[in-house]
Amino acid sequence: MKPAPFAYHRARDVDGATRLLTELGEDAKVVAGGQSLVAMMNFRLARPRHLIDIGGLRELDRLHTDDAGGLHIGALTTHHTVETDPAGTLGAGFGVLRDAMRWIGHLPIRTRGTVGGSIAHADATAEWCLLALALDAEFVARGPRGERRIAAGNFFLGHYMNALDFDEILVEIVFPRPAPQAALTEFAQRRGDFALVAAAVDLDVGDAGEVRGGRVALGGAAASVVRVPEAEAVLADGGSFADCAAAAAEAVDPPGDANGSTHYRKQLVRSLVHNACKEAMKL
Repeated sequence: MKPAPFAYHRARDVDGATRLLTELGEDAKVVAGGQSLVAMMNFRLARPRHLIDIGGLRELDRLHTDDAGGLHIGALTTHHTVETDPAGTLGAGFGVLRDAMRWIGHLPIRTRGTVGGSIAHADATAEWCLLALALDAEFVARGPRGERRIAAGNFFLGHYMNALDFDEILVEIVFPRPAPQAALTEFAQRRGDFALVAAAVDLDVGDAGEVRGGRVALGGAAASVVRVPEAEAVLADGGSFADCAAAAAEAVDPPGDANGSTHYRKQLVRSLVHNACKEAMKL
């Protein structure tokens, strides 16, 4: 299929893009790599009357750490840039981000798709959304009223819904601290497909190697990515990874569909959380 008619606008800078969004209103959509939006337009699932192309804004293609050890990723940084990390910026503390890229589609998608585009799309099974939630990321949005920071926990609002105002653009993703004991894993019916269920964990490990707590996040278990405090409480109480996984499965009520029943997805939650915990501990 082909998309419905639309007008094409090419932004010269971020301020110009936000001005266009303000002028054109909610009939306008921002496009960068286009790996999600263009496909939805081709199937007429999305019908924006205006497309604002920000793909040429090189100022948003960056990857660096700050003096406090946090990681800053520009919204137009591609998945493949993170996957290959030619400058060695990620290091051991953010290796989970590099390792997670193997789950995203196929190489052509990773070379075109952007980190900011994936997060703004807010798919409940997207790897970047899950990583951001598990690692307490913050998002920097820019609009006509200036910049603001949005915590990942307040950003994902439901099916393909986020907390950006219609005239704002996501410009940067900030991971405030290293996460050397984190892992993401998922299950899809075919390599490169969207995950049925995905799980990410970030363990708090003491000097003696004991697990003192952690964060557990799931994709495909609700309308958006979610944290699972019941599973996190098990880790904080010194429970086993198996108990943590069981608590996660018990706490969620994932939707069933033609690809898997609710019961099946709950069993995937149990297996994937357990595996992610072991992978995070390098077991």
